[in-house]
Amino acid sequence: MRDGLLIIDKHSGCTSHDVVASTRRIVRQKKIGHCGTLDPSATGLLLLTLGKATRLTRFLIKAPKVYDGTARLGVATDTYDLAGQVLAEQPVDGVTQERIAEVMDGFVGEYLQTPPPYSAKKIKGEKFYELARRGEAVPAQASPVTVYEFSPTTAWAPDADLGFRLGCASGTYARSLVHDLGQQLECGATLASLRRTKIGPFDLTDAIDLDTLRERTEADEDLGAAWVPFDEIPLPFGEITADAQQERRIQHGQTVLVRDLEGREGDWVKVLSQRQELIAVGAIVERIGTGSVGVVQPKVVFQ
Repeated sequence: MRDGLLIIDKHSGCTSHDVVASTRRIVRQKKIGHCGTLDPSATGLLLLTLGKATRLTRFLIKAPKVYDGTARLGVATDTYDLAGQVLAEQPVDGVTQERIAEVMDGFVGEYLQTPPPYSAKKIKGEKFYELARRGEAVPAQASPVTVYEFSPTTAWAPDADLGFRLGCASGTYARSLVHDLGQQLECGATLASLRRTKIGPFDLTDAIDLDTLRERTEADEDLGAAWVPFDEIPLPFGEITADAQQERRIQHGQTVLVRDLEGREGDWVKVLSQRQELIAVGAIVERIGTGSVGVVQPKVVFQ
């Protein structure tokens, strides 16, 4: 194991950084990154990039995510989840299944979302939760987010948490979405549990937890679908295959002229060698004429 993608099922009670640190010790490799943070209380899919695959992190981190979670209506906390201090409790007598579904559906699309006060979002180099812990005011910086699906998965009952499914673009806070749901239902709501089940083409069913990773690594056993070799990592854009001359130019960071090139100027392109090895990620910097000819500039080159 050296260069590739590791699909981990994170357990509750640890940070994403903790998972990276544990994996470094297990596989005895320092160069490891992750593709999208999970809160300590959240569980589920966490993608780790190893070796030269860490240079692909920025392309994988933007993939859409899917979550299964539960929300506790009638309760509001300072962290927007059950790890925080309760700020208010309100009756939920007027809440109905129909109203919940209607409000949830109203969030589908783009909307301006304010991150939780206790979050890793930064302002002037400081994280929001660092300000909040010191008792300082956290700026209400709303950012556009995209929600593909937000729907109930269980029948509403006042004495039980509400199950939901969330599909969203990168940068969306599930805690804030549940908080905003409570605001619109006029009863308050906080996130009770959250489990990430998909990131782009990657599924939780392929993941392994850290204990299993440790056991299989010590026994020198195959990791199965949880390990994706470097050359097989699926990237969210098209690809081209370079000939020998183009490969030499790409290795020196030089542009190449490509025929049968799909995409527009500015689009990323996965560049493969004749041996179908990933040698670079480039960008289309020019389209020539009205056909399919264009110029690709390598941006990330792998020796």
